[in-house]
Amino acid sequence: MITVENYLGTTRISREYLVSLISHTVSTCFGVVDINITESETLLHSLIRKVDFARKSGVSLSAKDGKLAVTIHITVLVGTNIKAVTDSLVHKIRYTVEEKTGLKISRISVFIDGIKD
Repeated sequence: MITVENYLGTTRISREYLVSLISHTVSTCFGVVDINITESETLLHSLIRKVDFARKSGVSLSAKDGKLAVTIHITVLVGTNIKAVTDSLVHKIRYTVEEKTGLKISRISVFIDGIKD
């Protein structure tokens, strides 16, 4: 849970909501084929024996001092300009999260894990 305080009061935002919001934003971006599950997530889930494939995602979040750090692993479409895709993705994520939640984002890291045609 991340807590946001303003003049209207206190709001708590769940990690699941943020991951869902970011995943939806990424899936609507041109050139993105898939959001990849990281190897560390796969290893962690296999170690604790909780394999829930519906809840796995390639989106990692961390919060510090009221700001959010986002890490995303994606596969892009062959022939697309990777820099344009990542720049667009960073802009869309920052705008969407700040607009919908009021949270500030300190860093967005995008990792291209593959290219598909």
